[in-house]
Amino acid sequence: MTPVSSHSRPAIPATVWMLGIVSLLMDVSSEMINALLPLYLAGGLGASALVIGFIEGLSVAIATATKFFSGVLADLSRRAKPLAVLGYGLGALSRLIFPWAISLDQIVLAKAMDRVGKGIRGTPRDAIIAAVSPPAIRGASFGLRKSLDTLGGFIGPLVAVAAMLALAGNIQLVFWLAAIPAALCMAVLIFFVREPAGTPVKKKTSFRLSEVFTLNRSVWSVIGLAALIMLARFSEAFVLLKGLEAGISPAWVPLSLVIMHAAYGLSAYPVGRMSDQIGTRGLLLWGLSFLIAAHLTLAFASSVWLYVLGTVFWGLHMGFSQGLLGAMIAGATPEYLRGSAFGSFNLVTGLVVLGGNTAAGFLWHSFGSHAPFIAGAVLSLMAMVVIATRGQGHTN
Repeated sequence: MTPVSSHSRPAIPATVWMLGIVSLLMDVSSEMINALLPLYLAGGLGASALVIGFIEGLSVAIATATKFFSGVLADLSRRAKPLAVLGYGLGALSRLIFPWAISLDQIVLAKAMDRVGKGIRGTPRDAIIAAVSPPAIRGASFGLRKSLDTLGGFIGPLVAVAAMLALAGNIQLVFWLAAIPAALCMAVLIFFVREPAGTPVKKKTSFRLSEVFTLNRSVWSVIGLAALIMLARFSEAFVLLKGLEAGISPAWVPLSLVIMHAAYGLSAYPVGRMSDQIGTRGLLLWGLSFLIAAHLTLAFASSVWLYVLGTVFWGLHMGFSQGLLGAMIAGATPEYLRGSAFGSFNLVTGLVVLGGNTAAGFLWHSFGSHAPFIAGAVLSLMAMVVIATRGQGHTN
């Protein structure tokens, strides 16, 4: 294929820019809430670490289940934008529940609504980007959307810190402010995103329960490995709670997410490039090494600097592991079974995250804040042993 000259390369369409801004605004809103929600649950509602772990795990499980149903919705829908409006709209509506929430069940409702919306909106959004982008710049279009989304992940915690300082630590008022970027997101989506006429939602390979039994041993070994890793890497909510013990003021705790995202963002792209050349095995071992370092550092973090170092290690782990397991699933599965393989992968890891976060909360509640991190380090070491003994010199 002849490369396209940079001089003749078409410009990225305005619709892609608008969808990138939509992602940015929603991510700002999400991170403003996610950065403070564990602190609000523990301090404002008196929730134990066990309850916080269950809520975080349940959110992931709901999002996982929604991905299955979103495939059905995508197949039934002839238009992408209404489905995207539904997904982003549910997320925006959830922002109106968080500030009013005075009980745990209301928080669970808001989190569930947000996660359902997130599960719905990805497919139609990507379908619009693919439809409006010429093949020569399709990669750039998707990259731009992801970059703007990541930028929202940086901005959200920073806005949360500034708002906490300006509002004397009133978390509920910050939650009200989080509704503003969500509302702007909906305005941009409804009035400025133009969907080409006759653009259907791209049909995905569906998950078929009957085909789970035809998946080969290699696929299930990857799924089992992923389950072990997800069990070792519980929710970042516990990292945020640990910041309070390290002596960080609640107003400044969200900055740990900024640091974590910085380490993640700076490492993810070069790691992805390396995986194409050297395979995933060595990189996963490095990623688990960083996770062990993060767990042990955070378990005994008695100062702000040790805590910051732990969050950097956590971000590096994310950069060295996110996406690699998916590549391993794809490499181990015949093309006609990939839908079922990824469906099984999402189902198993979703259930594991629910159990793992609940277990982490139980350990924190029963034995102290160091306990879940030590357990996570042990599980990470077990995962390293599994990878090292798989007998593959070059895992793709």
